[in-house]
Amino acid sequence: MGQVPAATRTLRVLRYLATQADPVSLDAISRACELPRSSAYHLLTAMVEEGFVVHLPDEHRWGLGVAAFEVGSGYSRQAPLQRLARRPLAELVDRVGHSAHLAVLHGSDVLYVLEERAPGRPPLVSDVGVRLPAHLTASGRAVLARLPAAQVRALYPTASAFVSRHGVGPTSLSTLRPLLVEARARGHATEDGEVTPGLSSVAVAVLDHNAHPIAGVAVTYPRGEAVDPVEVARTAGLLTRRLGGAG
Repeated sequence: MGQVPAATRTLRVLRYLATQADPVSLDAISRACELPRSSAYHLLTAMVEEGFVVHLPDEHRWGLGVAAFEVGSGYSRQAPLQRLARRPLAELVDRVGHSAHLAVLHGSDVLYVLEERAPGRPPLVSDVGVRLPAHLTASGRAVLARLPAAQVRALYPTASAFVSRHGVGPTSLSTLRPLLVEARARGHATEDGEVTPGLSSVAVAVLDHNAHPIAGVAVTYPRGEAVDPVEVARTAGLLTRRLGGAG
């Protein structure tokens, strides 16, 4: 768990809360972060005192506090991930001849934070600031495939969490899970017409120093054409190393 277990556990809880659309219960936090219930409670209580977490006693739930928002706002101002990724993403586009983008997990969606459009290629729905269901996108699947199973279950508690755009794609955990297992095994994720009919994507996760997925690098191309996943993995590996991970 590292040299500072309490700090690692605290960051794990904050990361989990940041992926949730709404405040969650203590039991959900305990399961998703693989912590004893008592340890999770003491960590949350300490974070409430520092303003990073708020406790909603009437709902028996916990959510992010103002201090966490301030940290997130600071990150948005500095945009370090986008700064690190801009040139590698442009070089990826030059190599494959198709548009590429970088997305981060936001609840059960992916949020697109960077796009590099290939010359002569049409605009995509994955423009900067757009959110799409993670389970339908290659970048989302690449990230989900690297998350603990308990966290994936927490993101998709019921069948209603599986939004469909064009009537294709997984509609339950039992149909999503094999896609994630396959993506992890081969090192990249794909989607074919599930976001935009006629277009396919291939993506690889970017990992931090704890091997936690923080983003997905994806290339989108017309169905019938091909992109070598090794080229996408090359870019994702470079970003992983720049973030202190083992790319």
